[in-house]
Amino acid sequence: MALKHCGNKRKGVLIWFAHSLGFRNFDESMRTNLTLLLLSLVSTVTGKPPDYWAVEDAKAREKLPLYKTIPAAKPEEMTPAAKWPKKKDFIDWRRSQGDATSSRYSLLDQINLDNVSDLEMAWIYRSEDGKANVQANPIVVQGVLITPTPGKRMVGLDAATGKELWSFRNEKGGQPAFRGMVHWEGNEKHEGRILFTAGETLYALRPKDGKVLFAKPGPEVRAAGAIFKNVLVLAGFRKDVFGFDVRTGEKLWTFHTIPEEGEFGHETWDRPENGANCWGGMSLDAHRGIAYVSTGSPKPNFLGHTHRGLNLFANCVIAIDALTGKRIWHFQEIRHDIWDLDIPCAPNLVTVTRNGRKVDAVAQVTKMGNTLVLDRVTGKPLFPFRLKRAPTSPTPGELTSPYQPAPELPEPFIRQVFTLEDVPDRSPEARAHVLKKIEGTRFGFYQTHAPGMPIVMMPGTHGGAEWTGACFDPESELLYVSATELPSIVKITRTDRAVVDETKLTSTPGRKVYETFCIACHGPSRQGVGVAPSIVGLSSRLKDQDVRDLIPKGRGSMPPLPVLDKKQTDDLIEYLFDRDREYPKPPTRPERPSYGFGGFPKLFDHEGYPGIKPPWGILAAIDLNSGRLAWKIPYGEYEELTAQGMPLTGTRNFGGPLVTKGDLVFCSGTADNKIRAFDKTSGKELWSARLPYVGSAPPATYGINGRQYIVVPATGNVRVTPTKGDAWVAFALPRK
Repeated sequence: MALKHCGNKRKGVLIWFAHSLGFRNFDESMRTNLTLLLLSLVSTVTGKPPDYWAVEDAKAREKLPLYKTIPAAKPEEMTPAAKWPKKKDFIDWRRSQGDATSSRYSLLDQINLDNVSDLEMAWIYRSEDGKANVQANPIVVQGVLITPTPGKRMVGLDAATGKELWSFRNEKGGQPAFRGMVHWEGNEKHEGRILFTAGETLYALRPKDGKVLFAKPGPEVRAAGAIFKNVLVLAGFRKDVFGFDVRTGEKLWTFHTIPEEGEFGHETWDRPENGANCWGGMSLDAHRGIAYVSTGSPKPNFLGHTHRGLNLFANCVIAIDALTGKRIWHFQEIRHDIWDLDIPCAPNLVTVTRNGRKVDAVAQVTKMGNTLVLDRVTGKPLFPFRLKRAPTSPTPGELTSPYQPAPELPEPFIRQVFTLEDVPDRSPEARAHVLKKIEGTRFGFYQTHAPGMPIVMMPGTHGGAEWTGACFDPESELLYVSATELPSIVKITRTDRAVVDETKLTSTPGRKVYETFCIACHGPSRQGVGVAPSIVGLSSRLKDQDVRDLIPKGRGSMPPLPVLDKKQTDDLIEYLFDRDREYPKPPTRPERPSYGFGGFPKLFDHEGYPGIKPPWGILAAIDLNSGRLAWKIPYGEYEELTAQGMPLTGTRNFGGPLVTKGDLVFCSGTADNKIRAFDKTSGKELWSARLPYVGSAPPATYGINGRQYIVVPATGNVRVTPTKGDAWVAFALPRK
């Protein structure tokens, strides 16, 4: 086997070997001894320290040893069920996602199969401070419903009437409680409080009046934290996981999601960069004091040549001791992710039945359409995984993982590969348009990138599961998830020059425009930050006019910039196309090639519908005991297509479900602006109501004065329809 030596990089090929052999299930001492042994053997044979990403020859890579499966945990290795969380946790709604387990389950059953069709609007609240996509699942504390607004306020509403009781405006920048918040009840010495972040500030507010109890430096966080004893666990949007003192706001510990020197997993990156962030969220086992965090992909997206290796802890579910921040276990769904297939949402803590006994587990739905079911204490899978060969990358400098795990069960809840059979046939025009779009593309299981050769990704970059995640019914042990089925077309391009530190070059008018309007998303050297793509080498992908058209309108996650005048636009284009200054000549043999990618384009037909046969959106129930789909239905409706006689297609959706003891699943987020109720056992639709805008977060449910309410933020979602809003709508049964 040919190995290429590069500096003193070590251990990596061993990490891939060892992980294929179930390495992660060994204890720390066994891992260390095995690593040292393999290092010794490889060094003896080659005379050089091995390099973990350096199996350059494709034929040699095909000979890498693989087990056919990652075995399931044995019955005696599974963790017996602990006590349920307190009953009130399933009645009150004190955390976005309902409770610490992220179950979005409620014991309230006043609204049930027999009367759900009688639901009516109880109240509507409009913030009147702007229109924007508010993605936070609201919470209810002592009769006060608390939610962020488009105008960067936090408001407290009378949960029975929707009347605004108090308002807090964040003056420090950043959207408060972007996707959630959590309530702490307090103790003898400290008042109860709502905890959330806005920008890089951690806030504690008093629920009854919004008074600020503290505002301390903190990480940028997208999802709700969780509390164990006096520790608030927060998953950082940029990176890392943190523990804070819930009483004072002081930071207690940090877990590095990209391991630093001397930490476990550091050797799985040859060049630690960005990513492995925790934008999806987290859950917490309040009985055991274990926090479960899901992480994103390495960055920049699609460009794995910049960070070769296994890349722990990207694309992982990680179990962390809530008191100390120490890793207990991790499970990595995708090795060396070059597809932006983040784990997008908080794990669900579930109890399932195995061999006649109850077992505590973690269920994690993913962008791939998989459901990972892992033992809550050991991290061992409850269903076996196949290790499937993944294609070798033809991109110079890229080395993909030779295999990717695929769970044998549970069944995937969406299609995972695009084929010619999926090309739409609803009309000759739609079919012809999509066939033209995919001409010259490649597709298949974990298809790799090649410069200038686009791939059709299925699932697309929006999944599969999205940040709204799943909900779990402890009675039926069914997991419910809504999802989109929409391919993406992704292309990487060899850039014309090596990436340089542009802050050290002479400034130009175009650079100044860039620093004012663009640098926050695309970074100081145009390499991209988060979901924003690299725009190095833009001239090889776009023409001047393409950029002129894009700037005032925006596209995808890029906002429009109508404020730019003609001169600013001209200056910016000169800068983006590298025409306004001299750049250092790249070395004759660059250390690594430089590439860029052109954003996140989706595959649509000529009328803007998904470029794939329906369903385009689904709602599914997954039996976590058998691993089989209990039911799966198209979710959402394009009424104009129904009028043409088409069967229900489903639509793109970002709502997320809620399940109740009343045997109902509630969900919104579809392009038809509706919230719906379904029979949780059969998936039959029982009720729907039209919202002012697209539902933008999962519904919540609560009881006030003997009346059960279902409330949903309806502020629009530009990924579904272009209209934004500012409405919160509550439904209840008619008063007797």
